[in-house]
Amino acid sequence: MASKRSLATKLGVVAGFEDPRVALEQYPTPPDLAAHVVHLADLHGDIDGRTVLDLGTGTGMLALAAALRGPARVFGIEIDRAALTTATGNERRVAASAPVHWIQGDATRLPLAAPGPVTVVMNPPFGAQDGNRNADRGFLATASRVATVSYSVHNAGSREFVEAFADDNGGEVTHAFAADFALDEQFDHHAEESREIDAEVYRIEWA
Repeated sequence: MASKRSLATKLGVVAGFEDPRVALEQYPTPPDLAAHVVHLADLHGDIDGRTVLDLGTGTGMLALAAALRGPARVFGIEIDRAALTTATGNERRVAASAPVHWIQGDATRLPLAAPGPVTVVMNPPFGAQDGNRNADRGFLATASRVATVSYSVHNAGSREFVEAFADDNGGEVTHAFAADFALDEQFDHHAEESREIDAEVYRIEWA
């Protein structure tokens, strides 16, 4: 198995959003964080030979990280066509061995029936923008319906919500850990060129 550091290095070529949309909270997943999440999933046997869904894939960071670790297939679902165009270019840059299928659609209303067993990896909108509260709930709901296990990145302070949601939907949080999320300036309300925000990653097994 390639190291987490090696995986992060390979993901360093993944381009971010050319024209990010604030309403969709389009923040690119940092390569180090994507490598951490997918490396953990690989260690638990949740990638090799499985179908992997990246819900709200953006420009493809988590989908491509998974595609470098021997899944049967990867689907990246994203509502923004421009982001998917960038993801397609990123696939060529990364040169993953597993096939990646890019699908335009709403990840909270999944437009496909994926062959199982299914692992979901996702960095959903945090719901930090006004009018977009609890945006990550719909993504978790999709994971609860289609996945046997999911890995998701959330805003710091989400543990009570995530654990309660899992309990109510036949799931169990098996791992939770804090993570730094490097955030570059890309919207008008950002006052700094770059900063790190506190995030949390959850592994959930679904019944």
